[in-house]
Amino acid sequence: MHVSRRNLLGAAAAGAAAIGTSTVLSEPASASGASGRVPRDHISVQLYTLRDQLNIDLEASLEELAEIGYTRVEHAGFVGRTAAQFRAALDHAGIRATSGHVGIPQPWNADAWKRSLSDAAIVGNKYIVHPFFGVGANGPVRDAAVYRALAADLNKAGELARQAGLRFGYHNHHLEFVRQNGTDRTGYDILTSQTDPRYVHFEVDLYWAWRGAHDPVDLIHANRGRIRQVHVKDLKVDTSNFTNAPFEDPGVGVIDFERIFRLAQEAGLDEYIVERDDAGSPPRTPEQALDTARVGYDFLKGLRF
Repeated sequence: MHVSRRNLLGAAAAGAAAIGTSTVLSEPASASGASGRVPRDHISVQLYTLRDQLNIDLEASLEELAEIGYTRVEHAGFVGRTAAQFRAALDHAGIRATSGHVGIPQPWNADAWKRSLSDAAIVGNKYIVHPFFGVGANGPVRDAAVYRALAADLNKAGELARQAGLRFGYHNHHLEFVRQNGTDRTGYDILTSQTDPRYVHFEVDLYWAWRGAHDPVDLIHANRGRIRQVHVKDLKVDTSNFTNAPFEDPGVGVIDFERIFRLAQEAGLDEYIVERDDAGSPPRTPEQALDTARVGYDFLKGLRF
């Protein structure tokens, strides 16, 4: 059965703690990058990268990730399983889902959020992260009041998460860096200034920060100790069309990750999460997403900074 599952992934593939515990809130012991290396057991992968493979065979895909060397992943949903079923598949592969992308209810609903926190506890999450914001009815949000309202909801979500023994974070794309109401303040400025550091940290998507014309190094300096997670996603510049900036496997594109990770201690960085948004999307095949996971892991494992 194991062999047939692997074959199903193609040639490329072949090559629950209880709510209320507080130990998950302790500081990471060795993830700060003080040694100039990324700790292997703090390398993760966002499972959205492998969404097509997961739908084909969840168990085999997780086993392949374990064979690459991953000990942790970040989920984006449970692939049609319950939280308990998803946890069982993780346990079988010997992998932990230390983080998960789960949107907070909009409009805010505390009871619905508590149900999400309960699922996170079943799966064994340490972090729970709101994945996206910034699109309004007429394009990018440009009303500062909208971001202030979101910040208030993030604080509520983060406080409940902390009570449940979880850390709550916010993941950016590029629209958060649009200036609001014709001022120099961006949506991201509002979120960082009006969320409570006790309840909300930031998961910086390094690719999307660059696409939003913001240097991740500047974001770290401005938010010391609050950037506990990063999405390690690279940027390929299309020399035939400089307005186009497609995705690339980590370490293959133009982003200088060494320069960013030298500030890991200042950032408060704990998790380095490999991702590629278009993995498995045409013209790339679904099997190539596993190549991205392998390339990203090997890159981070060998990186020196």
